[in-house]
Amino acid sequence: MEFYDIQWKKSAERDLRNIDPQQIHRIIKAVESLANNPFPKNCHKLRGAKKNYRIRVGDYRVIYQVDTKTNIVTIYHIRHRRNAYRK
Repeated sequence: MEFYDIQWKKSAERDLRNIDPQQIHRIIKAVESLANNPFPKNCHKLRGAKKNYRIRVGDYRVIYQVDTKTNIVTIYHIRHRRNAYRK
């Protein structure tokens, strides 16, 4: 079984600072589980993007990209569901 490296973009780190501290633990646990399986059953591919996916953690969405050639999962955004898909 291959493991994936998790890389955090600065935008995702910034998003984490604005989240309720009680939710951060759940979000980080969900992101760390992506190292074992970057395509869990609750992930959804985003429309209009080739490699972007999202997972749901409570009211928050983790937007990430998977590079299967280099085994890297890049976390781009962690946002509340009402703001997750706005550009």
